[in-house]
Amino acid sequence: MLLAWTGCIADRTPKDIDAATLVRAGDTAPDFTTEMLDGGTTTLSALRGKVVLLTFWASWCPECGREMEVVQRQIVERFARRPFVFLPVSRGETREAVEAFVEKHGIAFPVGLDPDGSIYRLYATEYVPRNILIDAQGVVAESTAGYTAEEFGRLADRIEALLAPQ
Repeated sequence: MLLAWTGCIADRTPKDIDAATLVRAGDTAPDFTTEMLDGGTTTLSALRGKVVLLTFWASWCPECGREMEVVQRQIVERFARRPFVFLPVSRGETREAVEAFVEKHGIAFPVGLDPDGSIYRLYATEYVPRNILIDAQGVVAESTAGYTAEEFGRLADRIEALLAPQ
C-alpha cells in the first residue's frame, strides 16, 4: 500500500492545522506501542509518572529537520536527569529511511517508527512536525504543529513548568 501524506505545514493556515488536529489540551493521550529503531518497543502508558514530549516527524520535512537539529541540546540534554521522556516517532517512513536520516544527522536519542501512520492517525490527520506535550498523568498539556525557534523555546519552558514541584 502506498501512503500519500500531505504535510508541508509551511503553507497551511491555523484553520487547516486545527481541522487536522484530533487530540487537544485536556484530552487523555491515546495509548500506543511503537517499535523503536534499536529494536525495542515503547508503550506510552508505561511512561506515566513522566512528562512526555511526543513528536511526529518525517525525514523529508524541512521543518522537522530544523527541529531535530536543536532538540538534543534544547530538550534532551536540558531535561536528562528529570522525569521526562522525549519520544520522536517517524510518521509513514521505512526503517531504512529513518536509519539513513539518523545516521546523516548524528542523532543519538531513541527514535520510534510508525511506518503505516497508524499511531499518527490517533493524534492528527495531516502535517508534521507535531509536538504533543503530555503531563505525568497522561493528559495532553499542549498540541502544536510546525516549528519555529520561538515556539520551540516556549515549548521547552512549558516542559519546565510541568516538571516544577507542585
